[in-house]
Amino acid sequence: MDILDLGDMHIHWREDGDPAGRPVVFANSLGTDFRMWDKLIPLLPQGLRLIRYDKRGHGLSACPPGPYAMGALIRDAERLLDALGVRDCVFVGLSIGGLIAQGLAVKRLDLVRAMVLSNTAAKIGTAQMWSDRIAAIRAGGVDAIAEATMERWFAKAFRATPEMLAYRNMLVRQPVEDYAGCCAAISGTDFITPTSGLTLPTLAIAGSEDGATPPDLVRETADLIRGARFRLIRGAGHLPPVEKPQDYAEALTGFLTSIGHA
Repeated sequence: MDILDLGDMHIHWREDGDPAGRPVVFANSLGTDFRMWDKLIPLLPQGLRLIRYDKRGHGLSACPPGPYAMGALIRDAERLLDALGVRDCVFVGLSIGGLIAQGLAVKRLDLVRAMVLSNTAAKIGTAQMWSDRIAAIRAGGVDAIAEATMERWFAKAFRATPEMLAYRNMLVRQPVEDYAGCCAAISGTDFITPTSGLTLPTLAIAGSEDGATPPDLVRETADLIRGARFRLIRGAGHLPPVEKPQDYAEALTGFLTSIGHA
């Protein structure tokens, strides 16, 4: 277990692959921890330095009082990479992790040479939508939104498997205050203008059955970035590394190879 002590914040992180390899950093979605990448990691090329972490309020990282600002989530990632001596990484961000990726690329291009924006957008949802979700979990706990979340996260076939139940458990064990804190961060984020100024190599990935960030929304974000590529993974919802790890690995490996990172 690796815990980085930043003084005011503790970040749980893990490294796989080659410590001397080119770095690829993974940031997960709202309501999950870094185990969501478990099936993907073994499928990636040898020789890479694969780093994943639990953002604040998730997994085994610290849970400071909310609400959170997106700037704080970006700063956590920045401080983690600085502490690990990471430069020129490919940053793979899914959902809220994709917002972190965009913000970090705008702030610190020395840290990020390319990014994968997976099942995300430059702006996700509306302030009212996030306000309603926060109110629902404050009234009934995270369990109150669990069924609707599973429908957004996963295609119908996957929802019939025992593995879906594990992800439901992962979600409902999330502390209310910390889930709400990250909802507030997403609600207050609109990166349409700053993201439109980015020119670094970018791959956008969408799931055909994604009920949280539908393919058209992901494609619109890709269109903001000059030269960005778009990949649709069919039969996957909001978490394609969980449902379709082989397809996701193929897309990611192809991108890493094309930019000379693998």
